[in-house]
Amino acid sequence: HGSEHSFPTRRSSDLTQQMKGVYFVSGIDTDIGKTVATGMLAKRLLQQGKSVITQKSVQTGCQDIADDIAVHRKIMGIPIQEADKQGLTMPEIFSYPASPHLAARLDGRALDLDKIRTATQQLAAQYEIVLVEGAGGLMVPLTENLLTIDYVQQQAYPVILVTSGRLGSINHTLLSFAALKQYGISLHSLIFNHIHDSRDENIVQDSLAYLKGRLKTDFPDAEWMELDKTETDERSSENA
Repeated sequence: HGSEHSFPTRRSSDLTQQMKGVYFVSGIDTDIGKTVATGMLAKRLLQQGKSVITQKSVQTGCQDIADDIAVHRKIMGIPIQEADKQGLTMPEIFSYPASPHLAARLDGRALDLDKIRTATQQLAAQYEIVLVEGAGGLMVPLTENLLTIDYVQQQAYPVILVTSGRLGSINHTLLSFAALKQYGISLHSLIFNHIHDSRDENIVQDSLAYLKGRLKTDFPDAEWMELDKTETDERSSENA
C-alpha cells in the first residue's frame, strides 16, 4: 500500500461516466471521510478527462482558506485554482469549529445563503461537474431556521452520501436514507469509506453487505462505490 487512497477499478459503465452538473456530498455523520471521498471522486473524474471542481459550501474552524479545499487539491494532484483564489470554492468560512449556525453566531455575522448559491452557479458555468462538500450530515443546521437538507432540497441537488463500516453506520445510513426519501431528494451514490472501518472485520463485512442490499432496495438507481482503506495521511481525514 502506498499513501494514496484509491477507488477499486470498476466497470466502465458506472455512473461517474454520465456525471454532469452539481452534486452535494454529505455524510452519515461528522468525521466519516467526506473530504477524502470528495477529493478522490474528483481525482477519478479528472482521470476520465472530465472538467471538475470541488466546493466547500461552508467551512468552519478556519481562517482565509478552507482546509478541506486544500486537501481536495492535494488529492486531485492540482495546485490551488483560480476559482479558489476568487473564493468561489469556499464562499463561507467561519473561524469557530462548530455547526454553521453556531459558528456564524459566534463569529457575529450571518451565513449568506445567496452567496453560496451564486458561487456554486458560477462554478457550474465554468466546469462540467461541481462536487459540493457540505458540513457534517444532512440535518446539520445552516442557519437557526434552515437545515442542510432544506437547502439541498431547494436547490434540487442529487446527493452523494458517504458511509463506513464502523459500529453505528447502519443506523446512521438508514436514517439518512429515510430523510432523503422524506424530502424527495435523489441519491446519486453511496460511498462506503473503508478508512473509518471498525477494527472488527465481522462488523465491517456485515455493514457492507447489509447496506449494499438496502441501497438496491431503497434507491435502485443509485451507484455503490467503495473507497479503499490504504495508509492514510491522518490530517486529511481528521476534519472530513
